[in-house]
Amino acid sequence: MERPFFVHEKGICDSDDVGEETRIWAFAHVMKGAKVGSHCNIGECSFVETGAVVGSHCTLKNGVSVWDRVTLEDYVFLGPNAVLTNDLLPRCRVKKEADEFAPTLFREGSTVGANATIVCGVTVGKNAMVGAGSVVTHDVSDHALVYGNPARQHGWVCECGRPMEPGEDCRCGKKYRLRAGKIEEI
Repeated sequence: MERPFFVHEKGICDSDDVGEETRIWAFAHVMKGAKVGSHCNIGECSFVETGAVVGSHCTLKNGVSVWDRVTLEDYVFLGPNAVLTNDLLPRCRVKKEADEFAPTLFREGSTVGANATIVCGVTVGKNAMVGAGSVVTHDVSDHALVYGNPARQHGWVCECGRPMEPGEDCRCGKKYRLRAGKIEEI
């Protein structure tokens, strides 16, 4: 039976829950029990573990591993070799059950730059942007631009990804305001 998604001849897909027109490239592995939405791009040498959830229209560039209890909502972009974790206290001698891992959430439209590390248990907000090489140890607000080690907020970004100031129109036409420390579209 032909699958409604593409798996490179050197890729592995054990999951029965992959959406149409998703592409899984060479040396990538999607395990049984992982969920991957439609129109995703899973780059070379990427890994999606049992229990991970990848929404639709997501991109995992080469070398990204998405572990159990990590959830990507729709339109999430993870840059090359972005590092995700799911265990705050890892030990080889201690076998843990899945519910002992710290859940991590990437909200719709969020972006993580190349080689950034996201420590488990955080939420990366809607349309937020994490700079390349950053280390995220705390939640990231919607539309926040964060970078550094540890990552700190340095501004705001529009849904289109451009830096913006609340109350000003973005070149794409969207406008936002800051209310009670949070960004909202107007």
